[in-house]
Amino acid sequence: MDFIKQAFNAKHEFWRYLVGSLLIFTAAIIGQIPFTVAAVVKAMDNGESVFGMDEQKLMTVLEPNLNLFLMLLSFAFGLLGLFLVVKHLHKQSIREVTTARKKTDWKRIMFAFVFWGIVTSGLLLLDYYLNPESYVWNFELNRFLVLLVIAVLLIPIQTSTEEYVFRGYLMQGFGALAKNRWFPLVMTSVIFGGMHVFNPEVSKLGYSVMVYYIGTGFFLGIITLMDEGMELALGFHAANNLFGALLVTADWTVLQTHSVFKDVSDPGAGFMDIVLPVFVVFPILIFIFAKVYKWKNWKQKLFGKIEQPITDDYKALD
Repeated sequence: MDFIKQAFNAKHEFWRYLVGSLLIFTAAIIGQIPFTVAAVVKAMDNGESVFGMDEQKLMTVLEPNLNLFLMLLSFAFGLLGLFLVVKHLHKQSIREVTTARKKTDWKRIMFAFVFWGIVTSGLLLLDYYLNPESYVWNFELNRFLVLLVIAVLLIPIQTSTEEYVFRGYLMQGFGALAKNRWFPLVMTSVIFGGMHVFNPEVSKLGYSVMVYYIGTGFFLGIITLMDEGMELALGFHAANNLFGALLVTADWTVLQTHSVFKDVSDPGAGFMDIVLPVFVVFPILIFIFAKVYKWKNWKQKLFGKIEQPITDDYKALD
């Protein structure tokens, strides 16, 4: 059972991953057209222009629920593009990009989702109790219910798209190219972090926050390699974004939502924002997952070489 090695069951020449990545990106761009059109029209109605706006300003042009829906729609296009690329360009099944198990382990996804959902909600409530002056009550029932429907339906699609691209598709692609495990772990983590460089959080907090984004990529990559599948990463990422969108928002974040709370504190990229999650919380989570799923052979799974089969046996799906 080897997650990365499954790339050799498909058409794995690296040019296919380059072309596939371009096609997936193009699909996501097409999915952004409704958001762009709506933002332009709304800005014109307000006597403004979206051209030249920074991302933080752009995220406030539309009503938050409509903004969230249209912004997340592009990820649905991206995920569809990825599935088509995997099936037709690589002749590979989606299951093989998801896990090395015979079928996707939904119990693993739900365990990571529920566990991190409880933890992240608890940490927020604890911070609210300790620092009530940092939050204001933002709850409006009707708007929250609309947010709930949008978030439950589309945020898992957004997070799954990112996981399939980085911890699935590119993890296997870089692994097949380098024939080892550390290279795809490093590359996917750095690229994943780099994709967030244009987030409003970076301009507000500074480039030091990139340590958090890249560190999160390493965390998700490690649990994927150690568990021989993406299930834990899928569950964790979905819970992280979903509970975050529902519970708290701030004027300087990429997700502007009708959440329960609004963070009005002066943001900073210090111990609580970077050091604690990356160097304390994530290692603890890795330790917990390792105990629950009895991970072994760490050196081989994270740094070992990948033996390519002598012959390429492409499995055509059509």
